[in-house]
Amino acid sequence: MFSDFLGGNGITLELGIHSGSDGKNEVYDALKNMAGIKLIEDKSDDALYKELEKGRIDAVLNIRMNPDAEGPRYFLDMQTSEASMDKGSVLQSVMENLVNQLNLKDVKPAAKIAELRPSRVKGRKYSMIDFILPGQLGFSILSTGVFGTAFVFFNLRQTLVIKRFFATPIRKPFILMGEALSRLVFSMLGAIFIIAIGYFAFGFTLVHGFITALMMLLLAAIGLIVFMGFGFIISGLAKNESMIPPLANIVTLPQFLLSGTFFPIESFPSWLQPVCKALPLTYLNDALRKVAFEGAGFTDISSHLLVMLLWGVIAYAMATRFFRWE
Repeated sequence: MFSDFLGGNGITLELGIHSGSDGKNEVYDALKNMAGIKLIEDKSDDALYKELEKGRIDAVLNIRMNPDAEGPRYFLDMQTSEASMDKGSVLQSVMENLVNQLNLKDVKPAAKIAELRPSRVKGRKYSMIDFILPGQLGFSILSTGVFGTAFVFFNLRQTLVIKRFFATPIRKPFILMGEALSRLVFSMLGAIFIIAIGYFAFGFTLVHGFITALMMLLLAAIGLIVFMGFGFIISGLAKNESMIPPLANIVTLPQFLLSGTFFPIESFPSWLQPVCKALPLTYLNDALRKVAFEGAGFTDISSHLLVMLLWGVIAYAMATRFFRWE
């Protein structure tokens, strides 16, 4: 019943398997074939428990044989965390249901196949605001970078300001970067407001306080510079002002829907997830969450920064290509 519920509703519960677990028994076989249960077996025990404390997995299970002749054949030591309390509770219910079903199948009424022994470890409580706020901040940066830049730069071209630049020795890349840097201040003020409201009004987690907030602002600045490249491309492609919104929506709408702004990308069908993982906003959102909730440093999110840098190089190369003086 629980497996049908999980599989039919797109819910995935991540269960870490302790390295000392017995992998040749009815419990393990049932878990491996259960829809909606993802077994994590390729990490060390220390890594599993660190992931559990951060809420990145929902429980850790150790399946061990009972050395005594009496009692159940296996003890199932399952640890959940306060960081993933909701999914941990669901997983515990799934395990209890599974154990009951297996015990009823035993031909000896007095014997039991397994006994579940749940426990809970302390962890940083992961609330909804810890997921939503970084996504909202990321999308705000995306919208500002694309829509704001496209409209402003198109207006500068219409009013012949860009044409006047043509008479000076300044080169195209410097015009683009100068406009990008000039908008950073106002966008960062908006980012500060979002983070402050989330922290003081809704209990948003900033692991290292002010230092974490500064890291988030730096990430937002990097994201803004990358997304401005798309705004410059659109301003160069648009023949008139009415063309800007449709072109900008082509860039922003898929990322708004598919980049984990409101819910994890794991909720999407498996065939769509590679598309989600190719979008730059996905990496900005994920990096913001890691920094805010897990206390990750820039070395921990280096892969995210590299992908964003790659998108930035592509965007500004195309922006320079489509740049028009008038």
